[in-house]
Amino acid sequence: MPKTKKGKYSKEFGKKEKVLNYTCQTYQLSRPNKVGAVMALIRECQPKSIEDWERWYFKNAYTEGKNKTKITKEELEELGERLYVKIKEIVIPEWQEAFRQLTLQDSIDYIYNLTICRTYDGFLREKSVVNENLAKQFTDVKFTESDP
Repeated sequence: MPKTKKGKYSKEFGKKEKVLNYTCQTYQLSRPNKVGAVMALIRECQPKSIEDWERWYFKNAYTEGKNKTKITKEELEELGERLYVKIKEIVIPEWQEAFRQLTLQDSIDYIYNLTICRTYDGFLREKSVVNENLAKQFTDVKFTESDP
């Protein structure tokens, strides 16, 4: 894979990146049970070049989980095909419907909900984790709030 002009090896997908990323995450197509624990693998490999990494990955990578399988280029291609099908058959129709139904009031309500309601929910969840879990487990530690 040739280097891009930014000095990176990653391909730029432009505006398509958002839909590819959203769908890949939503349908968990890049999880360790599909592609292996890639960050752990690359750290173990310590490659000097992208070619070293690619060779090492396909020689040593296995999916995680109960039924570990060897990862091949064909496996990655199959995941790419599944991603495409999810986008074309599920994501695009769902988003088109959402776009048709979206109102100004939805946008106003969303910003309010995000700012007030979800922030408060997160605050309560944080307090619960600290006060009802961590503080009880680590009685000798004083927990303080971090800077915003």
